[in-house]
Amino acid sequence: MSRPSTFSIVARDPEQNAIGVAVQSKFVGVGAVVPFVSADAGAVATQSYANVAYGPDGLDLLRAGRPADEVVMELTGADPEFESRQLGVVGQDGSIAAFTGEDCFDYADDIRGENYTVQGNILENPDTLEAMAETFEETDGGLPERLIAALHAGNEAGGDKRGEQSAALYIAKPEGGYDGRNDRWVDVRVDDHETPIDELERVFKIYDVTLLEREEPEETRELSGETAIAVAETLADLGFFEGTPTEEFGEEEQAALENFRGMNNFENHSLAVLEDALARGWDDANGVGEDRVVDAIWHGLSRLERK
Repeated sequence: MSRPSTFSIVARDPEQNAIGVAVQSKFVGVGAVVPFVSADAGAVATQSYANVAYGPDGLDLLRAGRPADEVVMELTGADPEFESRQLGVVGQDGSIAAFTGEDCFDYADDIRGENYTVQGNILENPDTLEAMAETFEETDGGLPERLIAALHAGNEAGGDKRGEQSAALYIAKPEGGYDGRNDRWVDVRVDDHETPIDELERVFKIYDVTLLEREEPEETRELSGETAIAVAETLADLGFFEGTPTEEFGEEEQAALENFRGMNNFENHSLAVLEDALARGWDDANGVGEDRVVDAIWHGLSRLERK
């Protein structure tokens, strides 16, 4: 059995009533192995010769009212191979616990803080976990942004000795899933990629714009000037606009943006809100073509609170 080199963070946002796991590993499809999350219980990350039974069993114990430290003790106490396991647990009650077995490959350890725990094995150095913890504590924004920022920080500080391959972000929130019919608020995976955390962030932004709802803005801006020209030129390159771009984003340009909105399933946001987001976010966006438009919309929406 292969032993993935992995670092992860398990954390909760009590204000948003959300809880989740972010993970990166030199291991294919880490999202299928490490993260287990339930809005009515908490979150579990199981890694280093992962015992995947720790996931559902740990959530059941949390759901039954057991604090995180008791969950870790019960799971590892019943496992004859516990010294090869690594585990992070955060309960919806705010309890935090982690375990790093003595047989985990160096460097392996965990750090616990308020509302989170970070853990990793086969790491380049202790800085990986320290950077994750510090970044999570200091990053502004919602839980998804803070978890992704922690992954980036850990990777940049050293990360896995063996490199990168896959990453995942899984966050639960009551009625947070599609159409409010389950708790799967954010569920994004990159199973095999040269830079999986970068790709995870890119895919998450599309997921965010498409599926996550935001509070309505008190006022909206219209596209104008050089930004209007740049957006219209991009829509033309993508085949949505056939006119001549000008500094006024008129009816033809808005029709093109409406078609782009429909093609990309961005119906969570009105045309006026998308135009406002582009006006506010274009200068901060990265990429070209469709990637630039989506990134601009994401940046422009980021000032609005998620529901």
